[in-house]
Amino acid sequence: MATPPVRKAILGLYDSTLQTAKSFSSYNFRTYFVRRTEDTFRGMQAEQDPIKLSQAYNEAVKELSVLKRCAVVNQLYGGARLAVEEQGDAPTRGDT
Repeated sequence: MATPPVRKAILGLYDSTLQTAKSFSSYNFRTYFVRRTEDTFRGMQAEQDPIKLSQAYNEAVKELSVLKRCAVVNQLYGGARLAVEEQGDAPTRGDT
């Protein structure tokens, strides 16, 4: 029987995934992955079956590694900021 991950591990994974999602330089990708991360972890929070929770946790770990690679590529090939983004002192894409 698979042991479910502890709450601290899930919260750590959530923080890492959310931080990586927010590191995308593209507004559309950033908002999509932040929303997707929140939805994924809400589903994990509602899960009662320890086997399904373990599977969801392992899948989220795999997705985090893919998300990190995608974020790096997105930062390398960024463009100008969109009108909906803050135009303040924030660095433009590609300058980070």
